[in-house]
Amino acid sequence: MGKVRNILQVKGHAVYSINPDNTVFEALQQLVDHNVGALTVVDNNDHFMGIFSERDYARRVILKGRASKETLIREIMTERPITVSEDDSIEDCMGLMTDKRIRHLPVVDPQNRLIGLISIGDVVKFIIDDQQHIITSLEGYIKGTHV
Repeated sequence: MGKVRNILQVKGHAVYSINPDNTVFEALQQLVDHNVGALTVVDNNDHFMGIFSERDYARRVILKGRASKETLIREIMTERPITVSEDDSIEDCMGLMTDKRIRHLPVVDPQNRLIGLISIGDVVKFIIDDQQHIITSLEGYIKGTHV
């Protein structure tokens, strides 16, 4: 099974982020502009502070009757989210996401600096591609065309 680094090699390390002092409305605009479901939250010194997701919006803004244009990200973001490293296995990530019912995992280095973000879609795509490669290899072995 692959590692988180394998996903980041294909996907890249680019992460869409928002400042904690931005409004929820500004974050929602970014989610739409980038067609993503979550943004990492970083301060002016690029220090990783947390994550803002569609789930945070639904649970902490809409259901609480708050206004998106007046609520700051720092008020509703998920602080200290579960993170993974590049050396974690894809299988472990799938287990974490399933057990904790989360869809995004920030990837941090040993100094806890943000280096990427993977989603459940990234994990599922990797697993499907990996299984397809195994199937193709086995078919080649059976047919005698395996190299």
